[in-house]
This record gives sequence, structure tokens and C-alpha cells, in this order.
Amino acid sequence: MMKSLDAKLNDIHSNPSSSKSFIIADAKDADMAFGIKATGPRGYLAGSGEIPAHFSPEIWTREEFGYRNLPEYLEIIREIIAQRTIDIMLMSASVNERLTIQEGLFRNSPITPAARANDTSDVWAIRHGNYLREPAQPFRSASIDAIQCGQVECDRSPGANDFPGANLGLYSVTFLNELEQDRKTLLAFKEFREEAERKKFRYFLEVFDPNVDSGIPPEKLGEFINDNIIRTLAGVTDAGRPIFLKIVYHGPRLMEELVQYDPHLIVGILGGSAGTTHDAFKLIHDAQKHGARVALFGRKINNAEHQLAFIEILRLITDHLISPEEAVRAYHGILQAKGIRPRRSLQEDLLITEPSLIQADPRKKTISISSSTSVPVHAVYADRPILASSPVPATPASEAAIQKSDLTTESVKPDTHPGLCSPLWPVKPDLSPDFSRMTSDQRLSYNLWRLNKKFR
Repeated sequence: MMKSLDAKLNDIHSNPSSSKSFIIADAKDADMAFGIKATGPRGYLAGSGEIPAHFSPEIWTREEFGYRNLPEYLEIIREIIAQRTIDIMLMSASVNERLTIQEGLFRNSPITPAARANDTSDVWAIRHGNYLREPAQPFRSASIDAIQCGQVECDRSPGANDFPGANLGLYSVTFLNELEQDRKTLLAFKEFREEAERKKFRYFLEVFDPNVDSGIPPEKLGEFINDNIIRTLAGVTDAGRPIFLKIVYHGPRLMEELVQYDPHLIVGILGGSAGTTHDAFKLIHDAQKHGARVALFGRKINNAEHQLAFIEILRLITDHLISPEEAVRAYHGILQAKGIRPRRSLQEDLLITEPSLIQADPRKKTISISSSTSVPVHAVYADRPILASSPVPATPASEAAIQKSDLTTESVKPDTHPGLCSPLWPVKPDLSPDFSRMTSDQRLSYNLWRLNKKFR
């Protein structure tokens, strides 16, 4: 099966100025950083929030520990793979072995499996540990062979079968503005990429901001990172280059500076801390607007109350079908319809707290929300209302969709389709949505309805 990642990479390189392709990765590799807490707070699986039928009580996490256990974590990954919305699933080498090699979950999937290829000391976020206070040191737990075939050495003889594991890895570097430390980091990277080239192993490059004081003012840090990326890759030929980058989003100007330098250098952003839901949705929106082609979200997805809905909405944003603010409202509508208690109120979740997003537009530090106003949204099918019995918070777009929508020019009669009532978007004679005639408000209403129908 053609992987969506490969199709999108081909499209971006073929049409660097006009391609609309956007790559989304779920980073489920946190067990190489956080240990027990990596799986996220206990409460819900990706979808239903119920204990799977094949789970015995012994497998389900005990209440007092507060975090999901590994079987639950693996179940979430399986659900997201089955959803087929993301392009890459990033895992640790051990989880990759279970799901990719032993279970073969990616054999007939458009999703590409990947594994973290190194774990520098600045991701050792162990409880009560001091590692994060020290300058980052290069280190690798996993080997390329272990990722590709689950063994210390793969059979690379002529005629050997394709390796059953992942053939894509994440390699991370951290520049500290300290000569000897950065030199050690670059030597380790050189050793890795030469081995990867020999073993035909693809990788993407993560460039972290310094984890200790670098002496560089925060407003200049993005320039330091951009220059280090270009300088580092200038000595690397095509055969050894990463397929894309993963970096901190430092704002519009610095993203555009890096993107315009080389149209074939595909730039992606990392998610960072969980933040608010609006942080996540606006981050992916703004980064794409200013040239990013990839987003890799770990904690932002893993800490979501309903991961499948969260991922689906990320895709709607990158497809330009819904705005970040409307996406937050839609997400809370889904939670309400499913009876899932959100970790934050809608008012709190609409706040922007990410510094890079606030700096990009200081006027967005606070958002005025009227919690008392709501607009009942009628669905196309009377027996499937958009939010079950719940209203959608009023927004200019949703109000316009209801009050000004031109509905359909076709004659739609209840006796020809008894469940049909008050459509909010144009439809074709067969009652399927007519995207060619939809306004942006009608498209929003359609996607709100589709989301809530899918996840109710």
C-alpha cells in the first residue's frame, strides 16, 4: 500500500510553492523520556472511553496509579492506526517491535511507522531526576537494526526479505552554544547518518532549543537554531539528509526565513507541552500558514480527552475547513455529546498560552467569550442532531450559517427523504453535500455535523 507520507513528500517536492499537502505525526515515543507517566493520565482510551471487551480487569490500570499502563497505551495506538488520519506513528523501539513487527499493524495501512532513534539526555524527564538540569549529552538506546528487524543485526544478504519493522526514525540534536558540547553532538550525528545511509534507513531530524542557559536572548534563539540547521546540513549530501525537520515554532518570521532559504527543506514543528486546546489548534494553523509542512504532536494528542476527535480536528484545520477557534468549540461539543468531562472549561480552553503564539500577535493574549449565548444547530438528519441534545456555542460563523444560509436550490421534500430537515448547506440531487457551492460558513456547519455524527 502506498503510504500517505511518501505521497505527500513527493507532492511537496514536485510542487514546492503550490502543494497543499500537510503531514501529521502522532508522537507516542514518550516512554523513552517520561517512564511511567509517558502513557498519560488514566481515564479514557482514544475513542469510546470504555474498557475494551478483550481487556480483563487485571489488565486495566489500577486507580491509585493515575496513569495508563502499557496495554492501554498500545490499545490507544491501535485505535489511532485504525482511524487512518495521521501520516506517521512515532514509537519507541520496543513498542515498534510489538505493533509493527509482531502484530504487523502497518502492513495494510497508509500510516508509516517510525521509531525514536536516539534519546539525548535532555529528554530524560524522570521523576526526581536531575538530568534535565545538565547540558544535553548525545546518547542512543536503540540501534537501527533493532528498529528495522528487532534484532542486534538484520540479515542484509542478497535476496533477504524486507525488514518487518520501521524504516524511519527520529534523530534529535541539541545545540547549546558551547563548542565542545556541540562538537560531540555533531560527531554523534555524523556517525548515525553514515550508518543510516549504509543501511538505507530514513530519518527526520529534530533540533531542540538549548536545555540550559546558552547566553542567547530568547528573541534571538530562533536565529541561532536556523543558522545551526543550515550550517549542519550544508555538509550533508542528499543520500544522508533528513526527509524533514522537527523544530520549535519560533514565530512567523523565523519560520518563513528557514522555509524560503531552501524550498526542498521540509520544515515541521514539534508540539511541546500540552497547553490549552486552542494552543494546539492555533499552533498547527499558524505554523502551516507560515510555511511548515509537518506537525508532530505528542503530549498535545496524548493528553487530549478524546484523542481520535482531537486528531480528526487537526486534519480539518490543516485542510483549511475549520478555524482554530471554531475547532475548540467543536471539540468541546463532541466531549459534551459523549458525556466526557473536559479538563478545562470552554472559556479556559479558548485562551492562548504558548509564548510563540502570543508574541506573534500580542492582541491575542485574551479572548472574550460569552458563555451564556448558544445557538441550536439543526442537523441534516432529524434523528442525528449535531451535538445530540447539546447546543453549539454561538460564533459569528455558526450564526451566519443558520441565519443566512442559502440552503439548496434542489427541491428536497420530506416525503422523498423523511429524515431530512432544514439542511444548512447545499446538497446534490442524491442529497450528498455539494462542496462546490458551499460558502465557508456552510462548510463549517457541515464539518461540525460530520464530526459529531462520527464521534457521538
